[in-house]
Amino acid sequence: MQIIKTISQLKEALAIYHGKESVGLVPTMGALHNGHISLVKKCVEEGNVTVVSIFVNPTQFNDANDLKKYPRNLEADCGLLKNSGCKYVFAPDESEMYPVPDTRKFNFGLLESVMEGKFRPGHFNGVGQIVSKFFDIVQPNKAYFGLKDFQQLAIIRKMVADYNYPVEIVPCPILREPDGLAMSSRNMLLEPEMRKAAPFIYQTLCKVKGMIQAYTPQKVIDYVQSEFQNNKDLKLEYFEIVDNKTLQPVSDFEGIQCTGCIAVFAGKVRLIDNIQLIS
Repeated sequence: MQIIKTISQLKEALAIYHGKESVGLVPTMGALHNGHISLVKKCVEEGNVTVVSIFVNPTQFNDANDLKKYPRNLEADCGLLKNSGCKYVFAPDESEMYPVPDTRKFNFGLLESVMEGKFRPGHFNGVGQIVSKFFDIVQPNKAYFGLKDFQQLAIIRKMVADYNYPVEIVPCPILREPDGLAMSSRNMLLEPEMRKAAPFIYQTLCKVKGMIQAYTPQKVIDYVQSEFQNNKDLKLEYFEIVDNKTLQPVSDFEGIQCTGCIAVFAGKVRLIDNIQLIS
């Protein structure tokens, strides 16, 4: 496994593979956990020369404190990746990725008007900026993204279609802790009391899945809002039931593939999760 810090060095390293072997990209912001490693292993198992990027992208943060607090430990990340089959770790600094400000504006339409886009304005434009940069640099045949970031996956698929990137987007399942909490780099920021409370998020999503045969989407949403109003530790930011393709709210469950998406504050730490309701 080779750690590379510059764009020119990475391009030189990958030049011998393009057109001969499949190159796979796993973009991350570091603070790696087993969820990330599952993406890397899938990339390796599918026969790719595997590149893992580690870069905390400032343009997708609309809260300066959130950016400052985001966990960073490149040495620990590389230790986790060592036996994963990863070929290259691309760990640039900010000046390497943004030698000048990136003023590009992406239009993701209705996909970015709901949920994360509504509560984190500018976030997905920053995602588009950095992921497109990685695609241009690495020129992957495949790129691997976790389903925990359900809306992000839809955004990236649209970007690939709109800009004709010759890359296959591979969605990977959510990995969970034994108590059900979705694996996330932000989990390490949770205070002990909040970590104990956080599994309530997935427990509630599981209850939702059992309600869809008997209740309307609005009744289910009302139920979730009520559950969190009665929870003294967790603050619900949103719970939406959305069409899998358009991400727009659904008014009934009949014949619609949909997902329940949630964002919750556990103390000062913001957690997201989702559950497929009808696939």
